[in-house]
Amino acid sequence: MFVAAAIASVLYAASLLFSASGKISKQPQMVQNLNSVGVKTEQFRYLAALLVAAAVGLIIGLWWAPLGIAAAAGAAVYFLLAIGAHVRAKVGQYQFPGAFLLVALIVLVLRIASA
Repeated sequence: MFVAAAIASVLYAASLLFSASGKISKQPQMVQNLNSVGVKTEQFRYLAALLVAAAVGLIIGLWWAPLGIAAAAGAAVYFLLAIGAHVRAKVGQYQFPGAFLLVALIVLVLRIASA
């Protein structure tokens, strides 16, 4: 079970870092999506910092399970709130935050099961 949790954690951490890099570099599609739900460009770095923290927590959490569990739970909350922002703004683009939420929950379950 730990091997599955480790693989999922590493892959998910990489995807979180990729998402963070899009926010930091202000990729046009990222800017458009975030602005459409009311996130100002100045706030992108804070969102990116949360994603980087989750990614680092997932990796370090391979050696210290409570941190990995907390990082996966934190990522799940982050993307649950992202879906809420889309609902509030009446923007029907839930596929990306929904997919990231689903993977966060899978990583969380695997990490708990392997702790």
